[in-house]
Parts: sequence; C-alpha cells; structure tokens
Amino acid sequence: MDWDKDGDILAIIAEKSSRIYLWDANTDKTSQLNSGMREQMSFLLWSKIGSFLAVGTVKGNLLIYNHQTSRKIPVLGKHTKKITCGCWNAENLLALGGEDKMITVSNQEGDTIRQTSVRFEPRNMQFSMMKTGDRISAAETTISVLIGKKTLFLFNLDEPDSPIDLEFQERYGNIVCYSWYGDGYIMIGFTCGTFVVISTYLREMGQEIFQGHDHKDNLTSIAVSQTLNKAATCGDNCIKIHDLTELKDMYAIINLDDENKGLGTLAWTDDGKLLALSTQRGSLHVFLTKLPILGDACGTRIAYLTSLLEVTVANPVEGQLPITVSVDVEPSFVAVGMDHLAVGMNNRAWFYVLEENGVKKLKDVEYLGTVSSLCLYSDYAAALCEGKVQLHLIEGKILDAQEERETRLFPAVDEKCRISCHALTGDFLVYGTDTGVIRHFYIEDWEFVDDYRHPVSVKKIFPDPNGTRLVFIDEKSDGFLYCPVNDATYEIPDFSPTIKGVLWENWPKDKGVFVAYDDDKVYTYVFHKGTIQGSKVILAGGTKIPFSHKPLLLYNGELTCQTESGKINNIHLETHSFLHSVKNVGPFELRQMLTQTLMLNRFSDAWEVCEILNDHAAWDELGRACLYYMDVKFAVRVYRHIGNAGMVMSLEGIQGIEEYNLLAGHLAMFTNDFSRAEDLYLASSCPVAALEMRRDLLHWDSALQLAKRLAPDQIPFISKEYAVQLEVMGDYVNALVHYEKGITGDNKEHDEGCLAGVAQMSIRTGDIRRGVSQALKHPSRVLKRDCGAILENMKQFSEAAQLYEKGLYYDKAASVYIRCKNWAKVGELLSHVSSPKIHLQYAKAKEADGSYKEAVVAYENAKQWNSAIRIYLDHLNNPEKAVSVVRETQSLDGAKMVARFFLQLGDYGSAIQFLVMSKCNNEAFTLAQQHNKMEIYADIIGSEGAANEDYQSIALYFEGEKQHFQAGKFFLMCGQYSQALKNLLKCPSSEDNKALDMAVETVGQAKDELLTNQLIDHLIGESDGMPKDAKYLFRLYMALKRYHEAARTAIIIAREEQSAGKYQSAHDVLFSMYAELKSQKIKIPSEMATSLMILHSYILVKIHVKNGDHMKGARMLIRVADNISKFPSHIVPILTYTVIECSRAGLKNSAFGFAAMLMRPEYRNKIDAKYKRKIEAMVRRPDKTEIEEATTPCPFCEFLLPEYELLCPGCKNNIPYCIATGRHMLKNDWTVCPHCDFPALYSEFETMLNTTSTCPMCSEKLDFAQLQKLSDCTQYLRAGVEQ
Repeated sequence: MDWDKDGDILAIIAEKSSRIYLWDANTDKTSQLNSGMREQMSFLLWSKIGSFLAVGTVKGNLLIYNHQTSRKIPVLGKHTKKITCGCWNAENLLALGGEDKMITVSNQEGDTIRQTSVRFEPRNMQFSMMKTGDRISAAETTISVLIGKKTLFLFNLDEPDSPIDLEFQERYGNIVCYSWYGDGYIMIGFTCGTFVVISTYLREMGQEIFQGHDHKDNLTSIAVSQTLNKAATCGDNCIKIHDLTELKDMYAIINLDDENKGLGTLAWTDDGKLLALSTQRGSLHVFLTKLPILGDACGTRIAYLTSLLEVTVANPVEGQLPITVSVDVEPSFVAVGMDHLAVGMNNRAWFYVLEENGVKKLKDVEYLGTVSSLCLYSDYAAALCEGKVQLHLIEGKILDAQEERETRLFPAVDEKCRISCHALTGDFLVYGTDTGVIRHFYIEDWEFVDDYRHPVSVKKIFPDPNGTRLVFIDEKSDGFLYCPVNDATYEIPDFSPTIKGVLWENWPKDKGVFVAYDDDKVYTYVFHKGTIQGSKVILAGGTKIPFSHKPLLLYNGELTCQTESGKINNIHLETHSFLHSVKNVGPFELRQMLTQTLMLNRFSDAWEVCEILNDHAAWDELGRACLYYMDVKFAVRVYRHIGNAGMVMSLEGIQGIEEYNLLAGHLAMFTNDFSRAEDLYLASSCPVAALEMRRDLLHWDSALQLAKRLAPDQIPFISKEYAVQLEVMGDYVNALVHYEKGITGDNKEHDEGCLAGVAQMSIRTGDIRRGVSQALKHPSRVLKRDCGAILENMKQFSEAAQLYEKGLYYDKAASVYIRCKNWAKVGELLSHVSSPKIHLQYAKAKEADGSYKEAVVAYENAKQWNSAIRIYLDHLNNPEKAVSVVRETQSLDGAKMVARFFLQLGDYGSAIQFLVMSKCNNEAFTLAQQHNKMEIYADIIGSEGAANEDYQSIALYFEGEKQHFQAGKFFLMCGQYSQALKNLLKCPSSEDNKALDMAVETVGQAKDELLTNQLIDHLIGESDGMPKDAKYLFRLYMALKRYHEAARTAIIIAREEQSAGKYQSAHDVLFSMYAELKSQKIKIPSEMATSLMILHSYILVKIHVKNGDHMKGARMLIRVADNISKFPSHIVPILTYTVIECSRAGLKNSAFGFAAMLMRPEYRNKIDAKYKRKIEAMVRRPDKTEIEEATTPCPFCEFLLPEYELLCPGCKNNIPYCIATGRHMLKNDWTVCPHCDFPALYSEFETMLNTTSTCPMCSEKLDFAQLQKLSDCTQYLRAGVEQ
C-alpha cells in the first residue's frame, strides 16, 4: 500500500489478487480500481508530484493511473517477469526493476526512455542527484539500486553507457538498506552492524567518507531525517542516532530490551518529529524526537514544555527549584504569570495556581474562538482570539472591584480593526492592530491612556517589564522602538526581516538593552535615552544560537533558551563577554570588551577593563563615552583618575545642571561637536551659551550672526575681537571695517582699542595721513610705537620718527632721524637717548664736523673711551681728563696713548705707570732702567700682578744695585725662594724687622728643609752669634705648620712676656696658639692651657672689680696669687691687691693668709706705704672669718664641688672654665663665644655683655643676641677630656 503525495488517498493491493483498492481519508470511503489485468498485482507506488499511480504485476505488465482524470494507461511487457521495485522522480519519470534482472525508465505515459540489465535481481530502487563535477546535478537523474546482496548499482540517465557498480568489503556482511542525504552522500547499512558513508562525487567515488560500527551482532535498518539533520540505525535491540554534521559523535541511544525477537524497519516523518520502528514481534514503536517548542516568561520566571503532557516552571535567576506541572491535554500554547500558569489548545485554556508547596489546578476557560496567544501577569489574563482580545481576571474577584472590571473585550464594537498582537504588563494591556494602531489600556483606571498610529499594520509587540517602552514589528518586517511616555518612535537599525521575537533585559541596571532573535542569531540592541545626540537605538552585536533554540529570558547578558528536547540551555551573549573573562585575555580582546561595555553603557565594567589595559587612550575613550552618554559624575571620576584637571574643573562646573539641552550642549562642546552644541544651546533656556562658545572658539562669523539674534549689544565687542584675528591673518581691509564697527561711543577703554586698530589698519591699507593723525591723537604710547614701526618698515621715516618722538621712544626716534640725516633733531633728542650706538653715530658725525667738545661727550655716552681719550689728547689738549678716563675705565689702548703723551713731555714716571697699565711691561722696564726710575716701576708692578719674568727682571736689577730687601721681595714674588732668602738675610740691621718677617714668609711658602734650617740658624744666632727675637721663630713654625714647635715657642714667648709684666701680650700669644692648635685638631699642651687659664683669670680681675663685683675679683686674685711665681715682676703688687679685694669681699681668712705672706722679709719693704700699716695691723690682729664658697655640680659626674674649683675630686677630670667668671662650667647653663668657641655660663655671660661689648677671651665684638644656650654640651666635655 502507498499514500498519495497529499496524504488523502491510500492505494492497496492484496496478495493473490488483481484488484486495486483506494481509500479516501477525508470521506472514509473505499473504491475499487479495475486494472483490466487478470494477473496478480506485485508493485504499487504513487508519484511524488502528480496524481499518478503506478501498478506492476507478477508478469511484468504495468498500469499507470491518473487519479485526477481517471485515465488508465496499461503497458504490456514492460518486464518479462515480476516487477518487484520502482521509484518516481521529481520529473515524473518512473524507474522499475523486476525478476528479469532489468531496469527500465519510463515517462508518465508509460513510454520506455532507458533500460539496462544487471547481474542479479534489483531491489530498493531510488532516484537521486549525483555529483558529476564541482557542482551537484540540478535534476534527479541517477538511479541507485541494490544488486544482489553485496553491490550498489548507480545508473545515470545522462550517461547510460557508464553505470557504476560499488562493491564493499566482505567483512561488512550483506547490504541491508541505504539512504541518500545531503550533498550527494549515501549512507549504507550492513548486516554485521556497520554503516558506511560514501560520496557520489567522481573524484571521491569508491572511497569511504565515514565508517561506523553501531551494533555488535546485526543491523536491520537505517533512516535519515534531512529536516533534523539526524541519522538512525537499529539492531541489537537498540536504536542509535547520529548527527549528520559529526557522525562520529553519538547523539542518542534508545534501548528496547523487551524486543527479544529482533527489530525491523526504521522511518522518520517528513518533519522529523516522529521516529517509527517495526519489530519482528509485530510491534510498532513511535518515538517523539522533538517537542513543540512552547514556552513563555514573566519577569525572570519561565515556563516551558518538557513533554507532551508536562510543563516545567522555573526561575533560574532567583535560584528557585523547578516545578513540574502535569497537564491534561497536549497544549498548543503556554503562558506564565507572576503566580499562575496557563496551557491550552484551540479555544480552551487550563489555569493553574503556583504556590510555595506545589501547583493547584484552578479552572479552565473557554474562549470565543481559537486562541492564537495568551498572556498572564499578576491578576489578569489576556487571550487573543480571531482578531479580538479578551481581558479577564484569572481567579476570584478584586476587592471593591466593579463587575465590569472582571472582563472586557477589545476592540470595541465600533472600532473597525482586528487585533494582530498583544502583550500584558503589570499595569497595561498593550495591543496592536491591522490598521497600525498601538493602544495602552491602563488596568488600574480601566481606561485607555495612549494611542499610537503607525503607517502600516503591526504584527508583533514586545513591551519592557515596566511597560514604558516597547518594540514592535510591522507588516514590512521593520522594527521600531516606541516610548509612550513622550510618544517618540525610533527605528531599530539593521533589523533583520527574519526576526521572530524580542526579549528585554531583566537585569535592573540594563533597562535599555533588548535582543531580537531569529532561527540562527540573536542581535543585541541598546536604547540610549540620554545622549548628546538625543535618544537612539544602536546595534551592539550579534550572537549565533544553536539549532532549534528558542530564547525565553535575558538576564545580565545570559540568554535562557528552550530546546527541542524539552530542556533549557544558557547562552552567553558575545556582546557581554566582558562579564566572564577579563583578566586572562590579550590587549586586542580587552579593547573589544571595552567597546562592548561602552556600547552597553556599563561604565563600571569599562573601568575594570581600563585598569587592566592601563592605557591612556583607553581611559580617554571611556571619558569621551561618559560625555557622550551624559554621565557627568562618572566622567569626573575618569578624568580625575587620568589627571586631566582642566576637564574635571569644567565638568564640576556643569554638574548641577538639570536641563537636558543645556547640559547636552556643554558636553557636545567638550567633545568638539560644536554644531550639535550650538543647536542644543539654542534649544535650551540659555541660548546665549551658543554665542559664548563661538566667541571662545574664535568662530567670529557665526558669533556675529548669533549676536544679531541674541545679544546685539555684544556686536561691537565681537567685531573688535574679529578684527584682531583678521589683522593677525593679514586681512587688513576687513580688519579696518570691523574695527570701525567696534566703536561704541560710550565705552572708553574698548573704543580706544578700536581706534588704535583703525590707526594701524589705515596705515597698512595706505591711508597714512589718517592713520598718523589717529595715532597722534590717541593717548597710548604703545600705539605710537607700533604705528612708527609700521611706517618705518614702509620707509616713511619722517612720519615714523615723529610718532616715535611723540611716544617718548627717543632711541627709536633718533635712529630714524639718523637714517634721514637729520642731525639737528638727533642733537635735540640726544639727552634722552640711552643707546650707545646712536651716540657713537652722532659722535662720529660731530668729529667729522670739527665739533670736538660735542663729539667727546657723545663718545663718552657711547662708552667709546679710546676715542674720547684720543680727542682729549689730540684735539682738546686735556691730558688730565684723559688720565682720569684711563684710570676709571682701565682701557689698555687709552693707557698706551697717555703713556706716549707723557713720554713726549718727558714725564717718565707717568709714562712708566701708563705703560704698565697698558700691559707693556718690557717697554716700561726698559724706560725705568734707562732713566733710573726702577723704584717707581717696582712699586707699580708690585701691585699690578705681573708675570714672573717681570718680577725676576726687577729682582736681578735690585740685586745688582745691592738693594737686598727689594731684591728679596721680588725674588719671593717670582717664586725663587733661595735667592729671596739669600738677599733678605743680607739686609742691614735697619731693615732687619721687615726682612725677617719676609724671610719667614719665604720659607713658609718654599717648604724647603734646607732653607728652613738656614733661617732657623740665623734666628738663633748660629750664623752671626746674635740671637733674634723669639717671635720670629714662632712665626716661622706657624708658617711651616709645625704646631708643636710653635706651641713650645709660644709658651716661651708668653713666659718672657709674663716675666716682663706684659700679661695681655702673653695672653694673646697663648690664645692665638691655642686657637690654631684647636683648628688643626692638635692636642693642647696642658702647660699652655694652664698658663692661658691663669693669665685669663688675671685679666678677669680688672673686669669684675671695675663692675664692682669684688667677690669674683677676689676669687680670681686668689687663683692668681696661688700661682704668684708666674708673675715675678709684680709679686708684691698682686699680693697686696689680693689682700685688699679679699678683705672687701669678706674673705678675711684668705686676706690674712696673703697678708702674712707679704710680711716676709723679701716682700715687706716693697709694700706700698699707704697699705703697709693696714696690712701689718691685719697680721697682728687676725680675723679668720670666711664666707664659704658655694658648690655646684660637676658637668661630668654631678659631684658637688666649689664653683671656682676646676679639678673634680669625684671623676678626676679637668672641668672647662667660664671665660666670663672663671668658674667651672655647668651643664644646664652652657654657651660658647661664637668667635673663639670658648665656653661660658650663659647667665653670667649675658650679665657681662650688659657692661662690655667684647669677648674677654678673643676680644672680638660680641652682642648678647649672638649667644645661644646649648642644650647638649657633650662635644665640649669630650674635647676637654681628650685635651
């Protein structure tokens, strides 16, 4: 039996019967067809495209029956034996095979077109298209047939003489069946469980493209579904399904363990939804290969068909467990709401309540017609039935609701339209009609709130979750986004005509993102409500989706899709790739991700990408995007991060602006879209901003046009600024015009600037008279200078000089007058001129005229001293002035001229002086030698710093003249130390002091041991038996830096001075030596330190007694008297003075002791008569009372000892003494003299400086303000210990 092409007529033949039965499925009637042949029927087949039925008999005859015309064409003898197989092609050609081993090809009239013989009986005949070249044949011209059990025979009608026999490996077993598919491929199944794929392409003929072993024992059938792109094989009690694109992967396995007698034949339905299998037991198994893709979403909740009688409700975003709902019928539509589920078919729908504990069936509703779509939300359902929408409550009644709010039918009776699509949101029912009207019905108020009319009918609508935006598709398959809030419509760019649906992003932060999808691809769009170019929709990118995937839900770039298998699959949109792998990708991919984030307005994600890129260009791109999308706050953050302070300040200045046009205008200006910025400014509440922008940009033509409309009072000011630019560009004519337009008459400062421009432009355009007149009247000096410069360049010297002079630019005026040769005017201006060049030009002119007095003044003003000297000597006969000029200026050439002048006069001394001044030392030396003026020459050259040769010449001259001191002096100056010392030691005694000082200096510079010993021998009298003063030896040691010898010598000198009673001199010698040793970091000899301390104590006596402080004076005298042997010249006076001061200070016992010492025979007669009797009485009647000396702590160890004691009994250290009082130092009262660095008690030194202004140690000038109290005196204590 066989069905016709439409599936209406079933033709049947019976075994051992010649009758043909036709059963009509539509009328359920059976009819008989009289074939006119008495033999049994063996073959039956309907045509693929027509209403032809081919019937073969066991004797090889053929009947072709046209069911449409009832015409029967009998063909006798088509085959000689039983017809067993056959097939029709798309051109109504009929191929037949029979037991006579023949294959015939006939047309629909039964005429034989081709025939061929084969080796064995043919079976399983098929028409198909075979590859004959690079392209497959367009018609079904190839017949494939199984010959015997091992061979596949291919017979091409176009090449009947070249049939192809394909035989396969013996191990495969016998061929069970085969099937054509794809681009000329054949899949062949074998009894041993193997299937093979071959290609009919000639170059690949005979090669196995693929070979698989699906079944271990046997294979009974194969079937291919081109619709599903799947192949199925059966055997070993199982079915195995492969995907034709990847045959090596197993798509599915179906086990049939109950079928123990073996499996039979497989077959797919044309649409691939069903796979049927017959078995040897007589069973028929039908498998559902793909479910109807039915699904719906409400918010983030989705419902989808998971089997024919099962719906699953899930919320993948919130992570709720899926709920499975068993339904009573196989639904044709599914809808889900916030708390409800609906399924239905035809005109009925069944409603279920989704509760926390499970699902409860609520009710079923019968609608007025077949439901094409159903929408649910919280309380209401809306069903579209045959052009009408019925809105009704899902369950119960709303409290306080009127009966009319329970249900309503749209459109109204008087509306002449059909509803083509609808949608339901939380607040609105939205529907579109075939007349292009989109209406929003507000459920809460139960009334329409918005109508939009589109030029053509609306096919589909997709509102966002809030109902404030919707995407609709019209009958032209164009997509639009409609905003009912402002009644604005935006065409969606690059909208594919194959789009089947739209999903809005449910992630709260991406409200403007939606996707449109077709069978193959998902397109991501973004609606940007606020940009500097207004609201717009952009295409962000596309993502391919797998075969038979229907998108249900979009959440944060993740698309949840329903598949044919009743499952859901999540797909990550390529436009949101930055959400998954940002850190481990390269720079190129990161830049693509940055572009994605900017398109989607996801600036926080863009920030993360920029941080990883760490590229200034990326940050700048992010900043520009923030400006474009008007996110000022984030733009400030970006530009602050990259250090663009100017942009940050500008953005912070506009951050508080709320008006769209004004804010967008500012941002457009920041992005250099000036035309757009101007349009936005003009549309804003502050149109003057457009004028300000054009002025800032120096777009003067645009600024003037705007000023005429917005601010006419600004035209003069803009004209002036425009004129300045034109002047810079060299367009002087137009600059003059705009300067003239800029004059206001009431703004003095502005008008002066314009008039200055008029003056300059008049001169530049040739109207010199007007320009000069304008410049002379103008108060600006600078204008006169600038106009003068212009005229000077134009060689209008007279007018230029006039303007310079009026502008008080005398140097420039004089320069221009010189170019005019107007010397009279130059002379008038000369007193105001400071330029030496002008004075020089004038001087030369006057000298040429013989006006020497005026010329010499000009030369001096020009600082041309040589010329002035020449005039004084040659023309004015004024050598005094010439000499004065030479001395002031030190001019060499001038000195030469003066020297020649004095030489002519015979004044050799003056001539020598000026020759030396002019560096002519040889001439001066010769002149001095000739005229016996060498002393003058020596004096002059000794102070000039001449060359060594000059000094040597003088020295040799003096040596020859036996003037040894002068010879030694100049030998020293030229570095000949041996000759210098030799001459100095020959000096007569009258010059001894000066000569010895110079000899010490010579040896000090020479650093020569031989010369040193020679001088020492001379000083100690070895050479002439006359020892010289020790001070020279001291000076020598100091010059040689032999400080130890110098110290010993200093002690000797000090001792001599002390013995002679010259205590201040001895103090100074020791102090200077002490300071020198200290600066050289050489240890101070204890003898020197002690001697200096005793001498300083003596000097302090006079200071304290003078100040009336007798106690301090007495204490110092006691210290001196204890060392009286060091003062041999004044023993008695010092002891007498000590007795008197001790008595005054109340130190009676000390006074008695020293008075008793004076009573010794060697001192008694030397006592001053006026004190003698008093001292004798003091000894006879002694008073031994004594004021006890105060104690203070040792700065080293804090041991309490008398304040004038300098040796600590506790730590055995010598304690530094105060140079102001002589007491030992205290840690907490420490200061030092800033000149000599000797310590003093801060409080006592301060008191002393109130009465004296010098340091008692170094005698340097000192002020109290120079003293600093030291908190840390460790370094001074350490230095004292080291010494």
